Amino acid sequence: MSDPANPFEDMIAMSQEWAKSLNPALESFTPHGFEALWPTMPKDMMETVMGKGLNPDGLDAKTKLLLTLGALTMLGAQAEAQIRMTVRHLLEAGATHQEIAEAIGMMGIFGGIPAMSKAMELASAVMEPGAEETT
Repeated sequence: MSDPANPFEDMIAMSQEWAKSLNPALESFTPHGFEALWPTMPKDMMETVMGKGLNPDGLDAKTKLLLTLGALTMLGAQAEAQIRMTVRHLLEAGATHQEIAEAIGMMGIFGGIPAMSKAMELASAVMEPGAEETT
């Protein structure tokens, strides 16, 4: 007698087959493709749109992006594309590798070590020398 099939594996398999029947290109779908659709904003544009451009007494773009990175980490670092994109924007906004690592590290206290580790892995891939830039 064979083991009963895992119902979740069956659901995933059915969903994959359904997606392939709708669009065969979905078989090789990767979220990395979406990242190329959203280029890194130039620093001046970031500052104008989400920094002190609209509120001279408010937070600058780099600080807001560090807060965003912390929030994405605390949510369990599940939004991989958004974390990579935020790190790219942070580098453009002038954040150092140390500042990015500290923002992520601080969230280990609130979001847990697994979330912090995953976010650090994603950020490191963007920050390592030779990382592909999306501009």
